[in-house]
Amino acid sequence: MIAKHDVLVVGAGCAGMRAAIEAFDAGADVAMISKIHPTRSHSGAAEGGINAALGNASEDNPEIHAFDTVKGSDYLGDQDAIEILCDEAPGDVYQLEGWGAVFSRTEDGRIAQRPFGAAGAPRTAYAADITGHVLIQVLWEQVCKREILTYEEYFAWQLVENEGRCQGVVCWDLLDGGLKTIGAKTVILATGGAGRLYIGTTNAYSCTGDGMAMALRVGLPLKDMEMMQFHPTTLAPTGVLITEGCRGEGAYLLNKDGERFLKRYAPNTMELASRDVISRAEQMEIDAGRDVEGNVLLDLRHLGAERIIERLPGSRELAMTFLGVDPIYDPIPVRPGAHYHMGGVATDVWGQTELEGLYASGECACVSVHGANRLGGNALMETITYGKRSGRHAAEWALANTTVEVPESAASDTERELKSLLDRDDGERPWSIRNELAETMRQMEQQGEIVAGLCERYEKVLVEDKGEVFNNDLTQAIELGFLLDLAECMVVAGIERKESRGAHARPDDYPVRDDENFLKHTMVRLVDGAPELSWEPVRMTKWEPQERKY
Repeated sequence: MIAKHDVLVVGAGCAGMRAAIEAFDAGADVAMISKIHPTRSHSGAAEGGINAALGNASEDNPEIHAFDTVKGSDYLGDQDAIEILCDEAPGDVYQLEGWGAVFSRTEDGRIAQRPFGAAGAPRTAYAADITGHVLIQVLWEQVCKREILTYEEYFAWQLVENEGRCQGVVCWDLLDGGLKTIGAKTVILATGGAGRLYIGTTNAYSCTGDGMAMALRVGLPLKDMEMMQFHPTTLAPTGVLITEGCRGEGAYLLNKDGERFLKRYAPNTMELASRDVISRAEQMEIDAGRDVEGNVLLDLRHLGAERIIERLPGSRELAMTFLGVDPIYDPIPVRPGAHYHMGGVATDVWGQTELEGLYASGECACVSVHGANRLGGNALMETITYGKRSGRHAAEWALANTTVEVPESAASDTERELKSLLDRDDGERPWSIRNELAETMRQMEQQGEIVAGLCERYEKVLVEDKGEVFNNDLTQAIELGFLLDLAECMVVAGIERKESRGAHARPDDYPVRDDENFLKHTMVRLVDGAPELSWEPVRMTKWEPQERKY
């Protein structure tokens, strides 16, 4: 064991850094682990904005925000967690502003807010269309100001469980090589999503579900894993995201005939319906042959050059760089792409998991504020509010408890696993298994058999690079193992949820929502090495389910 801390945060995106800041401010000895430089974390790719009922653009309040979120979740979100998010959001945004977040402004100097999908009022505070980039830089400044230790380019591999508590993490040192064990009274997982399960994803190559898989492997349940959101506007074939902020500013979605086709799917809100509704509508247009080479068209031309350059410069740059299309003059071809995992490690409203001393926040957690469908702008808000809450609770628990004991067996077990990977001289390279997984993940009915076959092939995966310094071959093999574990959970949960709700659509066999039988969360855990499904009720406070109309 190379060090001990009160609080150890795994992941250094917005949720991880906000948790570390809060834990430090509560008086704890804090450190972060990150497999990449913190400001390269995928939070920085968030574009459109962060939701809080500031009321700067119209009449709005936290209760309206909460209702919109509950409705958007297709009533699968836990309403106590949603109310906490919406109540604390305004104060958290003003704190970010105080730390130096440069939000776009109204003419009278207040934080500007734009409309976003399925929102009852313009409540998405934004910094042009690079909001995540701005927030991650601000949080990194606060981390540096506090001189919080960061184990940079440390790859977290396994959690240390001892005496019924999580007491540290076993890591691979990417820079210098070798396994390093770091002890901690409490550990906070903030490792983000698992979008690399799919081909055509907005997620970075680093989004491989590490924290979810590590929690699963120590017996913890993953909640609502079948709920993967597909964002309506991504570029083909890269999966690069074009922000919902384009539609918030007034962009249209057109089919090949130039028709605003959403009038047939969401006649009241059109381009500002919820993401699951719009993505399904787009796919139906594409399947019906009203597409342009597998895409629909995002039309910004009527917004004018001045507005596009002022408010959507990043989206224009992405379209020009990756497609050679300038949206001032031509519409952008877009299609749905895997974007955000509503499911994750099951936690309470303080980020606590079933394992004492282990917390989770951000996309790797499921508290659940997003239910079956996340509203745009709520993810950044969740990273801040629930990162803060998990950091505070983890610090308070750590300061009230005094011991960290990491048994020698924790490192030796991982050493044996590492040796078995590196000693293998014959087998299949990780990339071929990973590509096949990503190409087939949309085929739910057949996926169980496909994933089982891929897991069998993974048992003989070959790591050709036997070196210690920046061994990406090794880490990609480990990440592939994480992804396969999560894929198994997603398939089990998806097949058993025999309805269509939010992002989970089964139009052929179960085309409608079934509240009587499935208004409940899936919970998947490993039992004897295989995923086992159970169910948990949705926590309701004041809103009964009703039909969703947009």
